[in-house]
Amino acid sequence: MPKTSARLLALLSLLQTRRNWSGEDLAARLQISARTVRRDVDRLRELGYPITTFKGPDGGYRLDAGSQLPPLLFDDDQAVALAVALQTAAATGAGIEEAAARALNTVRQVMPARLRHRIDTLQVTAVERPATRPEAQVDSGVLMALSAAVHAGEVLRFDYAAASPPGADDDGVLTPPRRVEPHHLVTWGGRWYLVAWDLDREDWRTFRADRITPRSPTGPRFIPRELPGGDVAAFVTGRFRGFDGSGDWPCRGEVILGLPAATVSRYTRDGVVEELGPDRCRLVLGSWSWVGLAAAVGRFDADIEVVGPAELREAFAHLARRYARAASDARLNSGRE
Repeated sequence: MPKTSARLLALLSLLQTRRNWSGEDLAARLQISARTVRRDVDRLRELGYPITTFKGPDGGYRLDAGSQLPPLLFDDDQAVALAVALQTAAATGAGIEEAAARALNTVRQVMPARLRHRIDTLQVTAVERPATRPEAQVDSGVLMALSAAVHAGEVLRFDYAAASPPGADDDGVLTPPRRVEPHHLVTWGGRWYLVAWDLDREDWRTFRADRITPRSPTGPRFIPRELPGGDVAAFVTGRFRGFDGSGDWPCRGEVILGLPAATVSRYTRDGVVEELGPDRCRLVLGSWSWVGLAAAVGRFDADIEVVGPAELREAFAHLARRYARAASDARLNSGRE
């Protein structure tokens, strides 16, 4: 490769690694003069790379977004990571499988043989969850429209076909046109959802994107509201795990386990674990039902002391009777054999 071309690629690679570079830093990294840096930047601009100059005490260069996509430069690890991400999305992505597959094919075609071999060793197979009906896929144009409204902070109008999963807005019928302040576009369980403030219902709602048909034009800009809890991940997780209106599980109990806190916390994603000694800890956990909560605690191979409430003690007693019957039936069947 000619020396000038290699230098241009090295310069482009540096510009892609961080937002701002001073001319002195680039010259030092490339071991060339500041004048040569300016000349090489001009050459990259001629090739379509939107490199801008910024002023200031440490004035320099930055690679900005342009109206067209010029050739990109990746090192080996970046190229492999991109291909793996596209292959995973092509197998499991929510509504973007076809686009991801086409992008993967484009990237793979320009890869050198050594990198194609690395990504070809990874084969991702999607195993779909059992479902009573096929899951609808969201149109990429809808995703772009929703994302644009979120980023612009503009009121969104759309038609919505309800019958969403638990935690999402679910009226069971085709609802009248909605007017919302869109705040976040998220994925959950292989589907896309819009988190928004419903202007007519004056409450937060979670809408399935594949049931949304946007209307145009969008409405006026709005001042973003504060999402309950301030964290979109916690908000969405709470909606889909069955939290009640108070923001907590409908059944919540407290027990003391004969295990170290470090051991229990490793297997308790949603509970609060407090150390009481080297081999004892307090666990506060929530669930959909009292029996479900007792079963979740029972999976720990340890002595259990129920602190409360009484409903949790009754659930343990109920499970004890159920397990005793199961054990008795097993002994009877064994005796018959």
